[in-house]
Amino acid sequence: MTVHPAVPPPAPGGPPSGPAAPSTHAGPPVPTAGGTGEPAPDAPADPWPARVPWPAVAVFVAVACGLAWLVALPLWLGDGLTSPLRTLVALAMMWTPAAAVAVVTPALRVPARERLRALGAWPLRPVGRTLGFVALAIVVPILLVAAVTFVSAALGLVRLDLVTFSGFAEQLEQALPPGGVLPPVGVLVALQLVSIPVAALVNSVAALGEEVGWRGWLLPALLPLGTWPALLVSGVVWGLWHSPLILLGYNFGRTDVTGVLLMVGGCVAWGVVLGWLRVRSGSLWPAVVGHGALNAAAGLVLLLSAAGDVPDMAVVGPLGVVSWGVLAVVVGVLAATGQLTRRPATSPTAV
Repeated sequence: MTVHPAVPPPAPGGPPSGPAAPSTHAGPPVPTAGGTGEPAPDAPADPWPARVPWPAVAVFVAVACGLAWLVALPLWLGDGLTSPLRTLVALAMMWTPAAAVAVVTPALRVPARERLRALGAWPLRPVGRTLGFVALAIVVPILLVAAVTFVSAALGLVRLDLVTFSGFAEQLEQALPPGGVLPPVGVLVALQLVSIPVAALVNSVAALGEEVGWRGWLLPALLPLGTWPALLVSGVVWGLWHSPLILLGYNFGRTDVTGVLLMVGGCVAWGVVLGWLRVRSGSLWPAVVGHGALNAAAGLVLLLSAAGDVPDMAVVGPLGVVSWGVLAVVVGVLAATGQLTRRPATSPTAV
């Protein structure tokens, strides 16, 4: 739910995780090596909880969703998505999960010195691993959004113009003031494309507000349920949280429960990928940057579509139905290779 230099509409977007119990915990069951009882090389001792703190989870969800509706209220009482406050409201809403984290973390009596660690925000060690996953987080969402676009075209669900970019030219001409001169469209498209990685980092500033909550706090809080339940439940909550804007027509142009269900489906699918970045790296930052990259590339199909073709974002957009299939393939590969259950080795900590 951020503004990116490609073509709107922006994709959704969550805050860090890591609720820890007040004393010490070793986190979810630690895998052992060869059944010897010794921790496997990748098995961490970390500040993540041994049991789901359900009261804190309930408060977190209530605060995050309640604040989202409160922030979006001016749009509901005013001109909806045509309101000049739309961008400001969307950006403010992205920080409501972080506000919810600020409410529940003190209640869990996590020592102040351990809070950033529990959220995966600090320390960055090992730097090489963290930076490697951050680089992956920039590239992978962009490639996946591109794959969704081309798969959609191959299925006949959208027409692309990769030569004259007539659809983008049409949009520019409509926005051009009378007497204005349109620069070479090919040059503008090239600039849009090469700016996406930079836009991913810029969008990460706003995405941090969401990721602190979704992958920083909520996902680790739910991990005692198991990796898959935690990923799926946190994805559903993430999708439902978008309801104040989705029911106004944001992202899909649907103002009923259909739009919310589409958002939930998209957030569950992308939530597995972003959750994998969080859990596998042991750091919040790859998920933050991955979220920023998703938002930055969200308008790619609009950039490449042919004139006269109006892409249905519920089908061919980065959160649409086609994306679910593309992401299912990626998630299947991660699951088959054991990536979804592996976690980095970390040093013990008392929280």
